[in-house]
Amino acid sequence: MKQQKLSTWIWLFTAVSVLGALPVRASVVKVTAVQHKIGVTNAPAPIKDIPRLSEIQRPYTSVKDWVAQQTQQNQVIQVTRVRLSQTANGLEVILETSTSDKLQITIKSEGNSFIADIPNAQLRLTSGGFFRQQKPVTGITEITVTNIDANSIRVTAMGEASIPKVELDDSNEGLIFVITPVISSTPQTDKPSNEKPSESAQEPIELVVTGEQEGYNVPDATTATRTDNIPLRDIPQSIQVIPRQVIEDRNVVRLSELADNVSGVQPERGYGGLSSLGFRVRGFLTNFETLRNGFPDYGYFSPRDVANIERVEILKGPAAVLYGGSPTQYAGGSGVVNSITKKPLSQPYYNGNVTYGSYNFLRPTLDISGPLTNDKSVLYRLNVAYESADSFRDFVEYDSFLISPVLEWKISSRTKLTFEYEHQKYNYTFDNGFPIEPEVLKLPRSRFLGEPNFANGEVTFNSFTYNFEHQFSNNWKFRQGFNILNANLNDAKQVSPGSLQDDRRTLNRSFYASDEEHENITLQNEISGKFSTGPIRHNFLFGVDLARNLFNYIFAPDQELSIDIYDPQYGGTPTPVEGASPFGRKIVSENVGVFVQDSIELLPNLKLLLGGRLDFNDYSTKDRVKGETLNEQSNTRFSPRVGIVYQPSDTTSLYFNWSNGFSPQFQARSRTEEEFEPQTTEQFEVGVKQNFLNNKLFVTLAFFQITKQNVLTPDPVDDLFNIQTGEQRSRGIELDIAGEILPGWKVIANYAYIDGTVTKDNVIPVGDRLFGVPEHSAGLWTTYELQGGSLRGLGFGGGLYFVGEQEVDLPNTFKLASYVRADASIFYRRQNYRFAVNFKNISNIKYYEVDGYSIDPAPPFTVLGTVSLEF
Repeated sequence: MKQQKLSTWIWLFTAVSVLGALPVRASVVKVTAVQHKIGVTNAPAPIKDIPRLSEIQRPYTSVKDWVAQQTQQNQVIQVTRVRLSQTANGLEVILETSTSDKLQITIKSEGNSFIADIPNAQLRLTSGGFFRQQKPVTGITEITVTNIDANSIRVTAMGEASIPKVELDDSNEGLIFVITPVISSTPQTDKPSNEKPSESAQEPIELVVTGEQEGYNVPDATTATRTDNIPLRDIPQSIQVIPRQVIEDRNVVRLSELADNVSGVQPERGYGGLSSLGFRVRGFLTNFETLRNGFPDYGYFSPRDVANIERVEILKGPAAVLYGGSPTQYAGGSGVVNSITKKPLSQPYYNGNVTYGSYNFLRPTLDISGPLTNDKSVLYRLNVAYESADSFRDFVEYDSFLISPVLEWKISSRTKLTFEYEHQKYNYTFDNGFPIEPEVLKLPRSRFLGEPNFANGEVTFNSFTYNFEHQFSNNWKFRQGFNILNANLNDAKQVSPGSLQDDRRTLNRSFYASDEEHENITLQNEISGKFSTGPIRHNFLFGVDLARNLFNYIFAPDQELSIDIYDPQYGGTPTPVEGASPFGRKIVSENVGVFVQDSIELLPNLKLLLGGRLDFNDYSTKDRVKGETLNEQSNTRFSPRVGIVYQPSDTTSLYFNWSNGFSPQFQARSRTEEEFEPQTTEQFEVGVKQNFLNNKLFVTLAFFQITKQNVLTPDPVDDLFNIQTGEQRSRGIELDIAGEILPGWKVIANYAYIDGTVTKDNVIPVGDRLFGVPEHSAGLWTTYELQGGSLRGLGFGGGLYFVGEQEVDLPNTFKLASYVRADASIFYRRQNYRFAVNFKNISNIKYYEVDGYSIDPAPPFTVLGTVSLEF
């Protein structure tokens, strides 16, 4: 009897061992997360196929075999890519691996989130250990893939109304999560009244394929339409997106450096030599007025930090239909540069970074994020950055500090409230570069023509934003955004270079002391929704914007002191200018804008974009010294936009657009105190957008013409003032390429031909070229990272940038020579660490940037080393 029981136990043990050793094939095992009150259980997956006897793994015959098998099971598998792909009912999340080893999976749920933990894997994307895509499909709020620790991954799919249904599948590429959103069955008021509920429930789910987040190709942007989930290929206008990956790979520390990566865009020098947010787009200056998350961002004397920037979207051509003609934005000009900040993450994320380099450059940063509550209804993110450096310019140095906390509160599955605050303090040396004189090109680029003891400034910048969103249904949403920003430049002292005397070596200089303040308050209200009129589908937007802008400044009496540009002697005593008196202005602008936009799908491959905006603008200018009102003016302007897209295939888009814009110009100064007319802009553009290599490479080719009237240029009598010219025109060709050519090989490249000239004027000769606008320019940045072997994670980057001849001013006096600049990088990723060395201006080429007021030497050969830790 005992022997019989013993035999039974041995048989059972053998059977359990055999069953436990069965090779589980993910391609035939499906785990389904079903919506119910309890949530997803940890029940084992049902076996769909019974393996053949030949496939059954034999019991271990030795301890050595058992140890070898356990070692193989415990091996950490590297996930090299995360991709999203469209399905008939939802989407697939594909985790690509470099081996055929199978991933172990543990499933659970929290609230509306499906969670899969993979304990034998590590995320090794080129962007680090985190992937996130918001609203990839109707019914799914967020998809995240992140490293939990050194050898485990968590995949989270968060549903809007309920936990989504998820099945696991496998392919030669890797593990696949097949996700189907559970749409709320609550009747929606936005459906046509004659539509039955059962028919409504059967409507296909609209999905935008989001591509690979860690690459250079970003397939969508909000700047062009102020709405979510419209792919770039459906937008009838040229818009380029620079993702965070490019910023990190190039080790960009000033946003103006990103002009290298976009066709037809040049950096614009900041106030007092600051590398600010100024850009010149398609030949025309954006006047330092850019956007931050769609709100005005005043970068005139505040060089905004890149630490909390996720990506930069550059929309070419007038954008007044969405952002108005308010002088706080200058969106009626030739383009809009919109910086999108980092958002809170639902999974814990911690990143520390330190960069050190030439001229004692030191920059530590900290980026942390995660949930504050167990149900993840409250999320946070905090970015902190400090920077200090000397300069290749004599006597010039600076330091800055940024702190930016963000708090996101998910009040319900359909309601969200976000608060964001930014504080930056910047201390710097006022450096106004070289005067516009050909002799200065002979000077060393380190030459400082200011006065060391009279060249300092301190900028304090504060910005607070709240953003409220509520979804009435799956198709209709209300958003309200509020932003207040304040920038102060206190006790600033600067020296402005004038002209050379007859000896062509003695430079006249003017000394100023100033206090300046800029404040902007903006309230945005908009309703967006999707509906159908028969077979025609609409993506509709209606909004009302209110803005108040204050610009307040005062300058102390003028003083003069000359200097020898070839043999400068510093420390002299400035001589007061006889009869000079303080000069100041208080300028207030109030703007109300009402706009409507409709993206119409006439056919699946034919789309029409219509929009119009009516702006009501009032402003006044007061003399701060005398207290007198100098002028008051009201403007009412209508700004239209028409665009059409024809898509002959799934990878090709042909488009055309016509748009108008305007910009009041009350902030400019006239020697005669005349009132400037608003600047007007008209653009025609045709182009083609093409996807290559299975949507991994995106190309835009555009042909454009922009005509501007009432353009401001420096007064040739006194460049501290402005004059209005009659008309200027810019037309040309632009080519932009971004994406991945092969696994690990990424590229972003551009070329532009721009013919920018004065076409009508009473002061400037007709035919003069616009200053700072090369006729030909091109840029290339590419990186390659080894995908396998013992050197996996080692990468190299290289860049070439060509800028043709540029005129330095209007009227044209002389040109700057063309140049080619080369950059490079080498980097290595190992687990949670990243090491990188960036080399800028390798050949130490001597080149300059111009802004119509001065000529500014660019940095020589520079080296920056970076160590980054993510945990």
